[in-house]
Amino acid sequence: MAEFFAKYAVLLGEGILETLYMTLVPTLFAYLLGLPMGVLLTVTKAGGIRPAPRFNALFGWVVNILRSLPFMILMIFIIPFTRLIAGTSIGATAACVPLTIAAAPFVARMVEQSLEEIDAGVIEAARCMGAADLQIVTRVLLVESVPSLLRGLSISTITLLGYTAITGAVGAGGLGNIAFRFGYQRYQDDVMYVTVALLILLVCVIQAIFNRLASRADKRNR
Repeated sequence: MAEFFAKYAVLLGEGILETLYMTLVPTLFAYLLGLPMGVLLTVTKAGGIRPAPRFNALFGWVVNILRSLPFMILMIFIIPFTRLIAGTSIGATAACVPLTIAAAPFVARMVEQSLEEIDAGVIEAARCMGAADLQIVTRVLLVESVPSLLRGLSISTITLLGYTAITGAVGAGGLGNIAFRFGYQRYQDDVMYVTVALLILLVCVIQAIFNRLASRADKRNR
C-alpha cells in the first residue's frame, strides 16, 4: 500500500484538485444562472406573485428540453460554443462550460421546488405589510427557503461530481480520467478502485457539509 501511494499519490492529488475544480466552479455558475431561472418559474406560475401562465409554460418547456438532453450529447453538441468561451474543447476549464449548461436547468427546477415549499400565508402576510414583489422574492421566498436551497445545492453539487467522471473519460482530467486511463485502458484495477473510493469519499464529505449547513439554517433547529 505504501508503495502504491508513493507511486500514485501526486497523480491522485492532482486528480482530486481537478475534480473539485470541475465540480465547484460549474456549480457556482449553474446557480448564477439557475437561481433566477427558478425564481422566474415560481413567480410567473398560476397563483404566483406575478402570474404569467403563457410565459411560464413556454419557459418551463425550454427548461425541460435542456434538462432532457443526455450530458454526453450536450457536451459534444456545444463544442463550438465551448471553444468560443474557453478557447479549447479539452481540459478541466473547457469541461466547466458543458457542466454549467447541463446543471443550470436542473438547478432551476430545484430552486422552484424549494420556493414552492414556502407557506402562502407568509407571502400574504408580507403583502399585507406593503412588501413589493422584489422584496417578497428577496426577503421572504429566498430567505425562508434557505435550508431547502442548501439541500438542493448538495444534490446539484454531487450530480456535477458524477458528471466530471464522464468528462474525464473524454480527456478533461480529474479522477474520472484516471479511472478510465488506468482502470479501463491499462487494466490496473487497483488504481481504479482507489479513484472510485476517493469519489465516494468526496460525495460523503460534500453531503455531510451541506447537511450541517442546512441543519444550522433551519429555524426549527434553533
